[in-house]
Amino acid sequence: MAKRSGALRFQPSGGERKPQVPVGKKQRLIIERLANDGRGIAFIEGRTWFVEGALAGEEVEARVLAARSQIVEARCERVLQASAQRRAEPCPHARRCGGCNLQHVPVADQLALKQHTLAEQFARVADLQPEVWAEPLVGPAFGYRRRARLAVRWDIKHKHLDIGFRASASQEIVSISECPVLVQPLQSLLPALLAALRDLSKPQVIGHVELFSGTAEAVLIRHTAALSETDVARLRSFAAVNGAQLWWQGEGEPESDDPAATLGYRLDAWGLELAWRPGDFVQINAPVNDAMVAQALEWLDAGQDETVLDLFCGLGNFSLPLARSGAQVVGVEGVETMVTRAQENARRNALAHAHFYRADLSKPLADAPWARNDFAAVLLDPPRDGALEIVRQMSKLKARRVVYVSCNPATLARDARELASQGYRLKRAGVLDMFPQTAHVEAMALFERG
Repeated sequence: MAKRSGALRFQPSGGERKPQVPVGKKQRLIIERLANDGRGIAFIEGRTWFVEGALAGEEVEARVLAARSQIVEARCERVLQASAQRRAEPCPHARRCGGCNLQHVPVADQLALKQHTLAEQFARVADLQPEVWAEPLVGPAFGYRRRARLAVRWDIKHKHLDIGFRASASQEIVSISECPVLVQPLQSLLPALLAALRDLSKPQVIGHVELFSGTAEAVLIRHTAALSETDVARLRSFAAVNGAQLWWQGEGEPESDDPAATLGYRLDAWGLELAWRPGDFVQINAPVNDAMVAQALEWLDAGQDETVLDLFCGLGNFSLPLARSGAQVVGVEGVETMVTRAQENARRNALAHAHFYRADLSKPLADAPWARNDFAAVLLDPPRDGALEIVRQMSKLKARRVVYVSCNPATLARDARELASQGYRLKRAGVLDMFPQTAHVEAMALFERG
């Protein structure tokens, strides 16, 4: 057989390669349906267009953001024929800000899109569907976000400080004057914060700003160089006048301006208060978080003195309510500082039967002493890349029930396929609307063995 030359290039059978669609080009399109991320899909001249801000059935004029091969990403610039489902966005920044991409979609349709995404992933990746679909867990459509990060950039040319959120598919910062998805205490704090930052003598040293509302309102100032005494005084004055805690972060960990200040959040249904610090993970939607914890406990169905394993336990968001309900709890987390915080939270809430350990949950757990117990149930709340290594070991943990909380339907479906191969049945599943006005899908699934 003749040896093929690596230098040969063959013309595609369809003829000459089409010229690439230039960025910035405007195109009239008919939107046929929505993608799982909420963008409209259109087809023209053999290319698939994904159009942000468009709805199925609409005719729009779209501007190209990026193009590669047969895929074009675009943003709706003008609606020529609107869908009956389209609604006016409540936020004046919605068309440009990358934070909320579904404000033009009614809430019921947002939920339907998220449920369809979850069902499609289960069917396509795992060939599964739950025996029962749970009702979606929902909270307020606006005013729900208790934590946010504001991007900050000094515009040298115009000598202006841009403060806001990243634009969609861009590094550009969309300066904001308001944000209706923030909880009301943070909405009230925002105008004074924006004014204080723009009044600084050297605002270019500010990297970003984080906001949190829990047992107190807190503002973290991330700085890339030391602030002047005058600017420190200005920010302290802002915090004092507005009743907010002030936190600083340079090269090290965040530190409170007042070492005696305490910060955290409550789980009132269980009489719990959890300490929290900027940088720690926390669910940003308190009402949906409360409903999520309650549903997880119901699905785990742990009896008095049964042992539950909580993997990726964080601060104890699930572990401590489980312990309060009477279960013996083993919580495992990969980040040492979070394990320490969870232990302190258990001690402060007088929960002696919740025990926490650090482990690399991407590796086998055979040698871990806490893994030698027989667990009545296992709770998983992993990051976006899922928990494949853990679920491969699930049969060794001998749990009868597994509750999996996911922020990525694709990895949930992948891990569900692995659980099914070990004899677990997908009993229930449903979406958690943790991020209204976005296409982000959180979900919970219950697996039972035998």
